[in-house]
Amino acid sequence: MRGITKRFPGTLANDHIDLTVRRGEIHALLGENGAGKTTLMNILYGLVAPDEGEIVMDGSPVTIGDPADAIARGIGMVHQHFMLVPVLTVAENVMLGAEVMNGPVLLDRGEGARRIRALAEQLGFAIDPGARVEQLSVGQQQRVEIVKALYRRARILVLDEPTAVLTPQETDEIFTVLRRLRDEGTSIVFISHKLDEALRIADRITVIRRGTVMGERAPAATSEQELADLMVGRSVSLRVDRGVAHPGEVVLEVAGLRVKDDRGHETVRGLDLSVRAGQIVGVAGVAGNGQEELVEAIVGLRKPLAGRVTLRGQDCTGEPPRRIRDRGIGYVPADRQRYGLVLAFPLDDNCVLTEYQKPPYARGMIRDDRAIRARADELIAAYDVRTPGADVRAATLSGGNQQKLVVAREFGDDALLILDQPTRGIDVGSTEFIHRRAIAQRDAGTAVLLVSADLDEILELSDRILVIHRGRVVGDFDAASAERERIGLLMARGAA
Repeated sequence: MRGITKRFPGTLANDHIDLTVRRGEIHALLGENGAGKTTLMNILYGLVAPDEGEIVMDGSPVTIGDPADAIARGIGMVHQHFMLVPVLTVAENVMLGAEVMNGPVLLDRGEGARRIRALAEQLGFAIDPGARVEQLSVGQQQRVEIVKALYRRARILVLDEPTAVLTPQETDEIFTVLRRLRDEGTSIVFISHKLDEALRIADRITVIRRGTVMGERAPAATSEQELADLMVGRSVSLRVDRGVAHPGEVVLEVAGLRVKDDRGHETVRGLDLSVRAGQIVGVAGVAGNGQEELVEAIVGLRKPLAGRVTLRGQDCTGEPPRRIRDRGIGYVPADRQRYGLVLAFPLDDNCVLTEYQKPPYARGMIRDDRAIRARADELIAAYDVRTPGADVRAATLSGGNQQKLVVAREFGDDALLILDQPTRGIDVGSTEFIHRRAIAQRDAGTAVLLVSADLDEILELSDRILVIHRGRVVGDFDAASAERERIGLLMARGAA
């Protein structure tokens, strides 16, 4: 990619970027949220048209007008947010748009499933082509996305945050596959915020900051600290000092909680936990083991089958969300786009979504737009949300800046703060900032419940760690004595 430039209203996303990817190499692409990494790869995949520059493949300039062009040229992309249809089977998702036909009108499901099974076995993936995607774990869905790209004969594979929701063991398995693909001649672009993983897996590393290439490094000749400083443009602390917690009274207590998911399956099965003031309790687990339903039951978004949720000694089981929030709960949801923001609304409205009806933002039925804008400007500045202004739609922000906006709104003076995957897809500088704020909340006396599939985050922030597997707590550790490998095994298997 030569001289790639892309402008959006108020933003120069890519500024004459050059990127060379060689045959049979893993090339890591690093940068802050909003640095232009995903935009650059979306241009390569035909989702976005560049304003300037050219793409050269095998020595010849090419024009990639849409994803169909990219796929035809052997380019595959696995997006940060999976592009699978939950109600379809693995085989149907993989074949979608590249169906195996038996005659002019009949779909040959059997032959398609056979090819997919053979490809999965070749990669070392245990995938059932007949399983519905909604029944798969996040790690299995990641494998399906990779199979889908390779099924279309991708020789350039772009992976956007491929390990964001995987256990350490699942990450090791994916890395084994990526090395095998590289050795067979596949070119892989690996976008990640996990610097240690980039150093482990990459043959070369390119760092982008604010749309400009800041440098290229060989993993053996650099370090996490140098890469972080290049990404952010200042010295970054990679490990936040958690300090010593001083737990107080119990703020949140969950007893015997049982909850069903949307399909009617019981995913939380008699779960107990408690969080004290001035304490961070981390819940570690592979996505899909009941964490989502647990959090939704606590904040009032899902009715429990049985059990009790108590906040500061008051039973709030099954109360509506607004009443529970008014009891003093801040909540950063796992899916910022579906549950954290209204993407069509401007940033100023999103900054007061949970209190727009209260003074000073409203008096009776009358909105105070000046107060709302002042609050938005304050939060955008305090949390370094990269945006042309508070009047732009939330949909125009990068994923990381969307997350910072949600965090800015929810971090306050509440008695309980629930953080569900708070730094998923967030760059190292923003992660440092959010971690410091979480610890400051704890030290101010807030009870913090941290739910994360990122084991490093759990170990770094938590004072106490609970491991959840299939809706039950299978491990309870004091953070000072917690062993990373043992927790990872409990996350994956339910037993160490």
